Amino acid sequence: MDIKYEFFIAGKTRNKDNILKICDLFDKYNISYYCFLKNDETMNSYGEEGQSEEEKMKVFENLGLKSDVVLKIFKEDLDNERASRNLLLVLPAGKSGHIESGIAYGMGKKCYAIGEFDATDSLYNIFENIFADEKELEEFLKQYN
Repeated sequence: MDIKYEFFIAGKTRNKDNILKICDLFDKYNISYYCFLKNDETMNSYGEEGQSEEEKMKVFENLGLKSDVVLKIFKEDLDNERASRNLLLVLPAGKSGHIESGIAYGMGKKCYAIGEFDATDSLYNIFENIFADEKELEEFLKQYN
């Protein structure tokens, strides 16, 4: 698969505000990325009109693992991860974001993270760099292109 994006941005929906701030930085420096939160079709494929984000997440978490919606999101995420050169995990992140990081590392992609992590874990060494905050990430992105 051809590289379509420079970065795959992973995280958890409940960290939406922080993830969208990170997306704004990538937009500012015109660096291509895929972010699951920017995919309106996926984000609107579960829950009801007028439900809060939290209510929609609860609906999603109660879907069957092999439901059409879950399988569609799974395929879409993996396809876009394959089509990305690097991965950025926005912390705090859930299981999915950490699994996506491991997948990216296993594919030989450079992995980065931003934010605080709960405790030291030896496997966090898959990350080339863990940026403390947006300012550190922005300095990196300025020099990326």
